[in-house]
Amino acid sequence: MTHPFFDSPAPRVFAHRGLTTPGDEHAENTLAAVAAALSAGAAYVESDCHATRDGRVVLFHDDTVERITGDPRPVADLTLRELAALMEDRGGLLTLDDALDGFPDARWNLDVKAAAAAEPVGRLVAPHAHRILVTSFSDERRRAALVAAAAAGAPLPPATSGGSATIARVVAAVMSRSRRLSTRMLRGVDALQIPERQGRVRVLSDRLVRFAHAAGVEVHVWTVNDVDRMQALVARGVDGIVTDRVDLALEALHNPPSGA
Repeated sequence: MTHPFFDSPAPRVFAHRGLTTPGDEHAENTLAAVAAALSAGAAYVESDCHATRDGRVVLFHDDTVERITGDPRPVADLTLRELAALMEDRGGLLTLDDALDGFPDARWNLDVKAAAAAEPVGRLVAPHAHRILVTSFSDERRRAALVAAAAAGAPLPPATSGGSATIARVVAAVMSRSRRLSTRMLRGVDALQIPERQGRVRVLSDRLVRFAHAAGVEVHVWTVNDVDRMQALVARGVDGIVTDRVDLALEALHNPPSGA
């Protein structure tokens, strides 16, 4: 049975950390960036979860706030109030609970970036599980969030994408040409969110897409900003594109020019 997170037509376009375009004054993962993505027509927003010193889950990618604010401190060392003050002129900080309540129609692809965020992420998404996909490079953090969602009374598990270890096992099984082994490695996940390559290793292959689809698992590729590449990936059977330019992606993939 397909998870409700996936009940809209593919290809899915994920707004990577919201939408920022050249000339924008707002930063990624902010209130302004998410609002811009949804205004451009995005249904899916990909974002990242860290926990502040006082235990609040915030949408923020890096371990520190230096790249965005110039302040070298880790997110985990800042209180919510301190972080909100730093982000006030950069598009506005979003806590996870405010994001879920403030954008009730958005579907959220949430990457758990810190161990301290896993349990509160699961607890907060529990009432919204039908529109949530939980992922992390760490399968341990991802599973901890899913366990917390279940403990908090989620009416169904959030959708989930495999972490780095799961993906490595799937790629190895695909390279062995074993569909049976691939299916076993894919148990418990709804999607594989992958780059085309990781260093010298080719992650995406036509065989991986076939084996994933045979197991009822979607394949999403990140982070793709070139329109021709997006179209080529979708033509190969990829189900979703994670992109910094959701505006361009939606136009290219959902509203192609007449005759295209």
